[in-house]
Amino acid sequence: MGAESGKLGLGLPLNQSKKIKIKPLTKASLVIRTTLIVLILMSFYGFLTFDYKDISLFDGIGATLLNLKVMFFEPHFSHFTFGEAFYQVMITLGLAVLTTLFGAIIALILGLFAAQNLSSRGVSNTIKGFVAFIRAVPTVLWVLIFAVAAGLGSVAAVIGMTFHSVGYLIKAYSESFEELDEGVIEALKGSGANWWQIVTQAVLPSSISYLVSWTFLRFEINFGVAIAMGAAAGAGGIGFDMFMASAFYLDLREVGVITYFILTIAILLEITASKIRTNLKVGI
Repeated sequence: MGAESGKLGLGLPLNQSKKIKIKPLTKASLVIRTTLIVLILMSFYGFLTFDYKDISLFDGIGATLLNLKVMFFEPHFSHFTFGEAFYQVMITLGLAVLTTLFGAIIALILGLFAAQNLSSRGVSNTIKGFVAFIRAVPTVLWVLIFAVAAGLGSVAAVIGMTFHSVGYLIKAYSESFEELDEGVIEALKGSGANWWQIVTQAVLPSSISYLVSWTFLRFEINFGVAIAMGAAAGAGGIGFDMFMASAFYLDLREVGVITYFILTIAILLEITASKIRTNLKVGI
């Protein structure tokens, strides 16, 4: 009984039980908490003081819920058929595939030179600085910039999306390459292997699962961007049909069926990407 009474419920001796440490309120945590509280209060104040004209806040919430009910529980085709919608989805997927493919090829080459363990520090910093500038500019702005030269349409969308994909993938690829053990590279150099042999025999085989994961992640992003560019840049596809249904025809039911199309494709892409990543891990 004495031994049992000296133990806690978790089976640990009383003198070995872990003490709960309370972190003191630091200046940084105080600033973060104060900022969050101020933002929450400002949000409530904004909702209460907005000029809603003749519509009350609760009436607006009710109308929004009604619109969502019509959109998602009463979807139907009005201005195009199922076959036409499927064809437009394939166009959007084609835009995503093209931009991801072009971006991955360019990023793979530049990513090797951006990795510090495979290139000089000057070259690596130059490439990383350039792609940091590319990533800082949103994709839609790159599309509009290239639209000045190529005009609004699928060409400007592909170039702009590819440009941003290159900046995104170079960072991802180069960081994957830099995780390779330096001892492996030094051993290959000591055995007389040149730069290309090091890349093909050590770097790429050890990083292939990361490369595929990052590429599929970017593909999913490009699919969503292609939908937006279909409306914003006139690139066509299902995004343009959604824009017409919502802004031109004002048909919420058609917007709902288009949304279901997009959600279905997005779920299928995620399932495919997960299976490919799992197979790569098993193979390795």
